[in-house]
Amino acid sequence: MERLQKVLANAGIASRRKSEEIILAGRVEVNEKIINTLGVKVNPEEDIIKVDGKPIRSESKIYVLFHKPKGVISSVKDPEGRQVVTDYLKKVKQRVYPVGRLDYDTEGLLLLTNDGEFSNLMTHPKHHIEKTYFVTVKGIPHGSKLDRLKEGIVLDDGKTAPAEVEYHDVNPDKNESIISITIHEGKNRQVRRMFEALSVQVKRLKRVQFGFLNLQGVSRGKFRYLQTSEVKELKDLALKSHKIQNKV
Repeated sequence: MERLQKVLANAGIASRRKSEEIILAGRVEVNEKIINTLGVKVNPEEDIIKVDGKPIRSESKIYVLFHKPKGVISSVKDPEGRQVVTDYLKKVKQRVYPVGRLDYDTEGLLLLTNDGEFSNLMTHPKHHIEKTYFVTVKGIPHGSKLDRLKEGIVLDDGKTAPAEVEYHDVNPDKNESIISITIHEGKNRQVRRMFEALSVQVKRLKRVQFGFLNLQGVSRGKFRYLQTSEVKELKDLALKSHKIQNKV
């Protein structure tokens, strides 16, 4: 027996968190009975489970690395009719959803999957998957400001963990610089808010690395499937990080 939200996530319906929202909205039936509370356990081999009146079925697990353009929503649909990431994945037959998110104005590396357990493993704060961004900012921030990022910045929702920060490029003619910053948290609009807290104007934000993955060979708006070895390495990385944190 497994929790209903876990079964939905494993079937590629949505992430586990989103699956919980679907259940609470009364969109799920188990053996012709509407379920709108969490905690229900089911047998996916025997019980008839439907979402919006359609039976769920297990799909083969897939993992996609997508180079998200700026101006695209990290979602599978948008009530305002704006472009979403899955608009670029028409060739992917399985129903996939983003692992975490990049905000509307941020571009770069975004993973998508139909594996709820993998998504949870990649996004849970305790697993400390590192993410690296190139931040194009106005001017050339003094090193002392960057040191504050290394120490952690106090935001409305708490203090950030120490970040790895360094200059990636400086362009005096354009009066701008590119800062490389690596974090492992996933607070909403975190990198932008960290620089805003320093009164540094962000002109462009791009995620260039997730764990050991990068955008090499994947142009803007394109995607590739992750190899089985890459998926295993990501899982091992997350679990290893969790064990290290528990020893600290």
